[in-house]
Amino acid sequence: MTAAPTGGAIRILTVDDHPMLREGIAAVVQSQSDMRIVGEASNGVEAVERFDELRPDVTLMDLQMPELNGIDALKVIRQRHPDARVIMLTTYAGDMHALKAVKTGAVGYLLKSALRRELVDAIRHVHAGGRHIAAEIANELAMHVAQDALTEREVRVLSVVATGKPSKVIARELRMSEETVKSYLKTIFAKLGAATRTEAVAIAMRRGIIDP
Repeated sequence: MTAAPTGGAIRILTVDDHPMLREGIAAVVQSQSDMRIVGEASNGVEAVERFDELRPDVTLMDLQMPELNGIDALKVIRQRHPDARVIMLTTYAGDMHALKAVKTGAVGYLLKSALRRELVDAIRHVHAGGRHIAAEIANELAMHVAQDALTEREVRVLSVVATGKPSKVIARELRMSEETVKSYLKTIFAKLGAATRTEAVAIAMRRGIIDP
């Protein structure tokens, strides 16, 4: 179904698996004379289909969704439409989530808790060719930009540590020695500024390095 003409207004596609969030965004957008919601999607697969169909000016994309998450949907959309202007919406302030989104091609990154305060300005800014990263997330990025990133193997080790398993079980599961696991943990602690496993896991989840 093709959207009705919007008279030069900014054409917006909203993508979120929660109807109430989409309704909340619509309420904010509909109060603006220069913006129109032209379509909605409830998951990443629908997002790609709707974008192909509608070619919106700005897309508001949830980060965590069923079937295809926001990052992967963004990747497909940007491959097909390199000029797509996508703002990622999330409940997570973690810098790694934001970094992945920006590297994939997002031009904005907003916390859902700040939508009423920032959404309208963000839409106008990215539509005009700019970028908009929520201040809380920008601060997180700036704070950790000089730190060494965890390697893929270190992330894997920490993900298993997060399940609460002891080093002996982790070693068996990852097919490495117990001493190697402890060596990985020592490096992980140093990179994250953590003193214990619990603290390392908490920091990694907050920053989006591993999923909750």
